[in-house]
Amino acid sequence: MYSNQIGGSIPESMCKLQMLGDLDLSSKLSEGGIPQCFENISISHLLLSNNSLSGTFPTCLQNRNSLEFLDLAWNKFYGRIPTWIGELTGLRFVRLSHHRFSGTIPAEITALSYVQYLDLSGNNIFGVIPWHLSNLTGMIRKGFIPISSTSIAPAGLGSVTVTGQFGAILSIITKGQELKYGGTLAYFVSIDLSGNSLTGEIPTDISSLDALINLNLSSNHLRGNIPTKIGDLRSLESLDLSRNKLSGEIPSSLSSLTSLSYLNMSYNSLSGRIPSCHQLDTLSADNPALMYIGNNGLCGPPLHKNCSGDTIVHDHLGSSNQEFEPLTFYFGLVLGLVAGLWSVFCVFLFKKTWRIAYFRLFDDLCDRIYVYVVVKWTSFTWKAGEE
Repeated sequence: MYSNQIGGSIPESMCKLQMLGDLDLSSKLSEGGIPQCFENISISHLLLSNNSLSGTFPTCLQNRNSLEFLDLAWNKFYGRIPTWIGELTGLRFVRLSHHRFSGTIPAEITALSYVQYLDLSGNNIFGVIPWHLSNLTGMIRKGFIPISSTSIAPAGLGSVTVTGQFGAILSIITKGQELKYGGTLAYFVSIDLSGNSLTGEIPTDISSLDALINLNLSSNHLRGNIPTKIGDLRSLESLDLSRNKLSGEIPSSLSSLTSLSYLNMSYNSLSGRIPSCHQLDTLSADNPALMYIGNNGLCGPPLHKNCSGDTIVHDHLGSSNQEFEPLTFYFGLVLGLVAGLWSVFCVFLFKKTWRIAYFRLFDDLCDRIYVYVVVKWTSFTWKAGEE
């Protein structure tokens, strides 16, 4: 019943469907809450996004260990995300984005060891990002198992193919744009906590989630340094840390992200030299500086701002070159003169005939000069006497 825009509330008569394993009421213009009687249904895939459902987090989902796929995005739920969400150990896909949820992210959410997609974006959540993210083994290559496109029906009925859950109906924000995913969503590993009021630092053990394809922590109030081992997220294709209060240098390990195709670190308080590698240099080819705009302390390509070390080295080399050029000229001149004189000396030393001829020529030249001077002097004195 996806996107048929029937409207109205979800009828409680659905609770009579005891064998219901998959329910897709996305974009149905439904309103109100989820009937409490849903607690009696062993549902595995629940898609209720893009409606006007309201109320607190549905308590009817508590103890639903069979639930694997939960999509409640773009509704009007409010209040805190309950701590018992960590008891829904079968969850693989959790999308609770664009609600009015507040409070903190419950630490118990890290008990969802099979989850591979977690989206809490666009809420009013504050506090810190939970530690022990390494417990999310579904986001680690070693423990990653793609979400199955079949759901397990009650005993005796075999497996039932789910036709709608991976249809081209799920719009995912990644790589700075909204993309529609179909069957490939089963292999998409993502954490999106953007658009909240989260504070504190980025947990260092987030770097252990090496199956992550998308990480979006933008538009929060995160502080501190970017984890130095961020480069361990070798599967990462999209990284958005923009519009926070992150400081320090960009880790050089970022250059190890060879699969990265989108990067945004704009509007933070980052400083130092921007790491350079072939992969990073190919991102945002039209205007790569936009990835780092709003960080006054950053320098180096692709920004048109040289690092202080580059300026000092450049000036030093420039002054050295200016001093070196005349020094080289005079040194070459003296060296050439010495070499020339030494060559002539060697020739005269070993060539006797040349040496005799040279001195005869020198004597003859001296005689000619002497005669010339005497004649001129005599002529000058004779003219002076006549006057």
